[in-house]
Amino acid sequence: MRTSIATVSLSGSLTEKLTAASRAGFDGVEIFENDLLASPLTPEEIRARCADLGLSIDLYQPMRDIEAVPPEAFARNLRRARHKFELMGRLGADTVLVCSSVSPLARDDDALAAGQLSQLADLAQDFGIRIAYEALAWGRYVNTYDHAWRIVEAAAHPALGTCLDSFHILARGSDPKDLEGIADIPGEKIFFLQLADAPLMAMDVLQWSRHYRCFPGQGGLDVTGLLRHVIAAGYQGPLSLEIFNDVFRQAEAGPTAVDAHRSLLVLQEAAGLAPLPAPVVPTGAAFVELVTADAEPASALLGALGFTRTARHRSKPVDLWQQGEARVLVNLGPAARRHGTSLAAVGLESPDPAGAARRAESLLAPVLPRRRAPEDAPLDAVAAPDGTELFFVAAVATNGTVATNATAATKATTTTGIANQPELPDWRADFVDVPHHEATPHGVTRIDHLALTQPWHEFDEAVLFHRSVLGLHAQESVDVADPYGLHRSRAVSNADGSVRIALGVGPAPTDDGARAQHIALATDDVVATARAFRAAGGRLLTVPANYHDDLAAQYEFADGELETYRELGILYDRDAHGEFRHCYTHTVGRVFFELVQRDGGYRGYGARNAPVRLAAQHAVR
Repeated sequence: MRTSIATVSLSGSLTEKLTAASRAGFDGVEIFENDLLASPLTPEEIRARCADLGLSIDLYQPMRDIEAVPPEAFARNLRRARHKFELMGRLGADTVLVCSSVSPLARDDDALAAGQLSQLADLAQDFGIRIAYEALAWGRYVNTYDHAWRIVEAAAHPALGTCLDSFHILARGSDPKDLEGIADIPGEKIFFLQLADAPLMAMDVLQWSRHYRCFPGQGGLDVTGLLRHVIAAGYQGPLSLEIFNDVFRQAEAGPTAVDAHRSLLVLQEAAGLAPLPAPVVPTGAAFVELVTADAEPASALLGALGFTRTARHRSKPVDLWQQGEARVLVNLGPAARRHGTSLAAVGLESPDPAGAARRAESLLAPVLPRRRAPEDAPLDAVAAPDGTELFFVAAVATNGTVATNATAATKATTTTGIANQPELPDWRADFVDVPHHEATPHGVTRIDHLALTQPWHEFDEAVLFHRSVLGLHAQESVDVADPYGLHRSRAVSNADGSVRIALGVGPAPTDDGARAQHIALATDDVVATARAFRAAGGRLLTVPANYHDDLAAQYEFADGELETYRELGILYDRDAHGEFRHCYTHTVGRVFFELVQRDGGYRGYGARNAPVRLAAQHAVR
């Protein structure tokens, strides 16, 4: 279906918004009146600009407080409407949004509302314009879609139809059965459809709407279910986004527009309107890649953690460090800049790397261009919203070989339906073994999870990206107190937890270059691993004594257990499934490591301990 976006959904000048919408792949736009009023371009120039960009102008909006008012007020409204219709003719827009009245002059009189809307439609028809009447969720008397439709139906004017807005309908907590009435509206009388999601919040609906809308799939409203009802009614117009969001208003228009278009692609897939390449869910973390201008601090930290430098890339300054199934690449590259060591890339084990790349490209995440020697493995990578490169690589079997042919096909069949595949390239074949002294392992078995702090304006985009592009499941959002603000976090994972990524955003739009990332390493005995790390010269984060005093009040521990936790700075949590013990290293550049022990099927990330960890990290900066 055609896609459109309201200019109010993006930041910048009107010309910047139009350019961003076009580059993101939208077919059309809704021109928000304030954007036109603030533009130095004439309506004719805006019309020409849209045509040059391949954008249709699908809607002009809004007209407010028109109907069910006293005669003298309505006469003024018609005068105002005539001016707007003349302007729309210059702009080349043929549909205008009329919101249900919130005016104190409005009367609770459906017949009066229908009669005045019919007169308005008469005038609009003279200009070749249609009226799309929408029920605001906070409308004075008309605040539900079915009430707005009854008025439109009573007016019985060919130039008058209704506009359905997913936020106004769903924000009122409509019972799913209430939506079935949408299918009773003739499709040709649904003149326009506006789509928005929102996080579930207990607040005034007007403030909720004006500040917290988000793109479909980023909130908690059943936008997909509503869309199915609208399509069943026979609607054939564009799917248009109308998003009021304080963060989007300050973020760059280009990435926001891409995120917006991606949300509509995923929405159409979910509603069964447009198929996409099937998601290929990653099955594990093959490696993480650190980029640094000085390898010594990162190498020293990895050595203290029990990792061994086992290999070096044949043509690049990249070392492979390994312990168990946990692999860390250290890239002595130019991208580190002034912030030192940073996490630049993640290798995701995939049963079908090529299929994963096709899925990503279909959702506006193109494969990144890469320089590689002819003998290098042909690996595809895409960029996550925060810039982290995600490589789709073949799974490495426990015997160290690549899972190819039958092994890979067996995995792929469970996620993509692929029965056979050609030989898969082994990313490790690009590395040559180096002489090394095998370090004594400290008990690290694999990468448990990654915690990636997002730029403040890209959190919702990151969640949608990881859900839609990678096929990961998103858990509920969690707010974590920080000494200097509030952190928001939301984890995404695959079904068995072999891939876990905690996406977070800091308390303020501070220097994004200082965003900390951390790598959690799994161990079966966090006490032994922490002791070995410290004995090897590693520094563990010091946890305040007050924390462990509080633990003693909450839980019972074996003799000496809590004292050990005090000594090593180990934190503790439990849920309905099991227990969680974890501790942290000091930060190198932007990266620190977490040692974690999950027992009994614990599913969380120790969120209740995050305020203590954040405070302790602030204390050593």
